Amino acid sequence: MFLHNFKYELKMVLRQREFIMWLMLFPIVLGTLFKVAFGSIYSNNDMFKSIPVAVVKTSDNIVLDEIFKGLSEGEDATLTITYTDEATAREMLFDGKVSGIIVSGDGASLQVAGKGIKQSILDEIVSRCNMYQAVIGQAIATGDMQKVQDVAKELSKEVDACRDVSPSADNPDVYVQYFYNLIAMVAICGSLTGLHVATSSQANQSELGARKNCSPTPKFKHLSAAMLGSCVAQGVSMVLCVTFLRFVLQINFGGNLFLVYVAAVLSGCLGVALGFFGGSIGRLKYEVKSAILLSCSMVLCFLSGLMMGNIKGVLAEKAPWVNRFNPVAIISDSFYCLNMYSDYRRFITKVIGMVIYTIAFVVLGVLFSRRKKYASL
Repeated sequence: MFLHNFKYELKMVLRQREFIMWLMLFPIVLGTLFKVAFGSIYSNNDMFKSIPVAVVKTSDNIVLDEIFKGLSEGEDATLTITYTDEATAREMLFDGKVSGIIVSGDGASLQVAGKGIKQSILDEIVSRCNMYQAVIGQAIATGDMQKVQDVAKELSKEVDACRDVSPSADNPDVYVQYFYNLIAMVAICGSLTGLHVATSSQANQSELGARKNCSPTPKFKHLSAAMLGSCVAQGVSMVLCVTFLRFVLQINFGGNLFLVYVAAVLSGCLGVALGFFGGSIGRLKYEVKSAILLSCSMVLCFLSGLMMGNIKGVLAEKAPWVNRFNPVAIISDSFYCLNMYSDYRRFITKVIGMVIYTIAFVVLGVLFSRRKKYASL
């Protein structure tokens, strides 16, 4: 009897229009729009690239020449230097071919045509060049060449005041968080299938619910078969969502792709459990409960950063407890932790949070469902 109920509950879920629209078609459309909007922003604007700069030499300066040589060599060179005269350098600056002009003589000076990250980096480089030149110049003035070598050696050392955390850094693209939140939205919209489970077991909500309540089959079997069928259907939709984003849109989630699928399936079960819990409360009609669940889901998605990427940072500063308990934020953070950290401690913490939420919603939903009694059917 359990397998019979499971088979028909699974068929019923797959025939729901809400399931097809919100869990199948909507993530495909929204994911494609995100790809078009954010697909190349990081590589074009945010990823650090060598800064093009024109250097105008007014006199020979061995110290500055060596510094510029070190900054422009290697695969990870900070600067791409073009040595030229002042007139050509100005023309290159105004044409946007270089981000600044460094005049090298007794010291270094910077000329820029605007403000931005690259200009700030160049300003810091010029300041350090002048500082290094002053220190080395004082050492040269003493006439002790050993001291000059010692000073140069100390200046070449990198001072690191930070502790290594060892992030995995599989995909540092900050815009991938929108796709994490898209997966979380699909998961939480699975509450519609959980809502169907709850309302289809209530005699005052549907004729099917009335027949189930008249059936000799224990109510717990009906509910467990329906919940399992909904979780399987939701799990399939989550797998399809991740597969579409990863292999069709070529979104790099980093980390372990298998664990991405595991987290996605677990988050889908959380969404179903949330809908089951919400549908078991009160005697409102299915349409009203559906509207309430969707509204609450969209609010949770907003707080998690689906519509505004920096909202999580604002909440972390002003009200950190909000996303600490927000199930959508927990889901999206699980993908973030899997991508950015080499150890799985943070990821496991988020997964445990999803499991706890799922169990709590299911238990509360069952308790509310079992307490319902009807005067007549």
